[in-house]
Amino acid sequence: MAAYEFTVSVKTRYLAEQSEPERSNYVFAYTVTIKNTGRIAAQLISRHWVIIDGNNRVEEVRGLGVTGHQPLLQPGEQFEYTSGTSLATPDGSMAGKYFCVAEDGQQFDAEIPEFILTLPRTLH
Repeated sequence: MAAYEFTVSVKTRYLAEQSEPERSNYVFAYTVTIKNTGRIAAQLISRHWVIIDGNNRVEEVRGLGVTGHQPLLQPGEQFEYTSGTSLATPDGSMAGKYFCVAEDGQQFDAEIPEFILTLPRTLH
């Protein structure tokens, strides 16, 4: 087990009620679970997202914390939050990283694996 490690998982959903496809506006929610899988307590300080739509337009988002929080996680603890984004296309992807600081002062990044944002597919 690594000393400094957060494991990140994401679930997504399309928000049809908030989207306006006729205006090229597709809204998605994503729920992120961040778990301290390391041996040392650490705090999430900031985030860096890379959002790519179906036209390969890239948007980068940086900021402190997540949804107004900078959670301090003990080994084995997890934090979950839901946020959202809008795209000009019906599909795209997101990936990024969280900048973290362990209680002993060690700094590290927690990678957010790429995930896909897409409309649910239906069979006719």
